[in-house]
Amino acid sequence: MSSYDVIIIGSGPGGYVSAIRCAQLGLKTACVEGRDTLGGTCLNVGCIPSKALLHATHMLHEAEHNFGDMGLKGKSPSVDWNQMQAYKQNTIDTNTKGIEFLFKKNKIDWIKGWATIPEAGKVKVGDDVHEAKNIIIATGSEPASLPGVEVDEKIVVTSTGVLSLNKVPKKMVVIGAGVIGLEIGSVYARLGSEVTVVEYLDAITPGMDGEVQKNFMRILKKQGINFIMGAAVQGTEASKSKAKVTYKLRKDESEHTLDADVVLVSTGRKPFYDGLDLAGLGVEMTRRGQIAVNDHWETSVKGIYAIGDVIEGPMLAHKAEDEGMAVASVVAGKHGHVNYGVIPGVIYTHPEVANVGMTEEQLKEEGRAYKVGKFSFMGNARAKAVFAGEGFVKIIADKETDRILGAHIIGPAAGDLIHEVCVAMEFGASAEDLAMTCHAHPTYSEAVREAALACGDGAIHM
Repeated sequence: MSSYDVIIIGSGPGGYVSAIRCAQLGLKTACVEGRDTLGGTCLNVGCIPSKALLHATHMLHEAEHNFGDMGLKGKSPSVDWNQMQAYKQNTIDTNTKGIEFLFKKNKIDWIKGWATIPEAGKVKVGDDVHEAKNIIIATGSEPASLPGVEVDEKIVVTSTGVLSLNKVPKKMVVIGAGVIGLEIGSVYARLGSEVTVVEYLDAITPGMDGEVQKNFMRILKKQGINFIMGAAVQGTEASKSKAKVTYKLRKDESEHTLDADVVLVSTGRKPFYDGLDLAGLGVEMTRRGQIAVNDHWETSVKGIYAIGDVIEGPMLAHKAEDEGMAVASVVAGKHGHVNYGVIPGVIYTHPEVANVGMTEEQLKEEGRAYKVGKFSFMGNARAKAVFAGEGFVKIIADKETDRILGAHIIGPAAGDLIHEVCVAMEFGASAEDLAMTCHAHPTYSEAVREAALACGDGAIHM
């Protein structure tokens, strides 16, 4: 029987980052993973492969729509779907092998197989039982579905199956207008699919800034994506090569059907902890089926911790990474901290959408006085030069103190630009602090400064 200071169950972003930090802090560390490769959902069938396809299809879009205007003449490239899939797989392999290298470098044992926890302090994998002073559950999440929707990962698919379709479908129906649905919908729309998004609510990307929602949907419509809003999906019916989606419009209860070659079910994700027997261990759960933890990420069972998608909070890889590093510090007898008020979110469409902190809607609900500074990318020279002038930067600051409370960006490189605001918020900066910081010209980042200036005396280029 092997013995460890800590065993992490799951090698996704939360798990592998936690394992590396535990090892760096001098703890004898092992990580249990049942997949053939490390990296969890994110690296294998989530964030990384989807970004590869988003990048490839954005290059296709540029060639088809913008190259000619730049004087780049010639036939538009044709799509070799098999080669694009090979590129995607190579991206996955490079990243997962990188994690394996980091495990070897940090002397972390990879225990291959699926884990159970027979009792506190013990992890069983196959026939082997390993002792651990501490156990960290980082098993992530899995796609959620709807009643009446049967997934076969061929015609009716989740975010996993949609990444490896045999061919580009002529018609695709996306159930759910959240991050995953819109990213994948963008991929296939660029490839020539007729994409229709069916959403139960009246706005896309639930929980995001209302102004961003409206502008984002307008831009996606211009890109050819169709939307049916306020629609409750009743079920799907699949044959060998086709599917029908039945839905009811909430406004009048009328029933309708859509034909599709592929249906993507992107109605969110749910915590995954199958086989761990948490009930038998006496681990307390939340009402929503998440693992309940205290301020130190410890469950109701001493010595068992949980992080990432299995606990409360946004299901984001970087949130799990932060928790992974923090809980490693706790296990090592140090202080662990995560600032949940400064966790950015990004949608990797084109343009990108990014946010951090509070929305106007949340502040109005709180009754808090605030001010808004906005700047359009049409006033940004760099953005206009690369056909990326749509969108804006919006900074929200406290009306009295000028402290930055949130930021919402739709535009080029939004996923990178948002971190300037994240750092500012981490240090409790004011909008004026950001506005008085010199920004290089010409860069997209000038739009962030201009939005900060707009919180005060006014933007310069608007």
